[in-house]
Amino acid sequence: MGKVSKGVKCTVTGCANDAVRSISSEEVSKAGLKVSSSGRAYLCKNHYREMKKKLKKDREVERWRLMR
Repeated sequence: MGKVSKGVKCTVTGCANDAVRSISSEEVSKAGLKVSSSGRAYLCKNHYREMKKKLKKDREVERWRLMR
């Protein structure tokens, strides 16, 4: 049983919602979100969606790079 299922809160500063996902804090900071802790970052549904949208172009470029 992980921390998310135990009810950990979102680690983005100013958010108090329940976390849905656990992501590397390095990836979250690439998206421009301010995380209050180092190591793993726990994100609520809204912040997870925001992170995915901001990193979408980076993922596409990385896929193109690997195909060559």
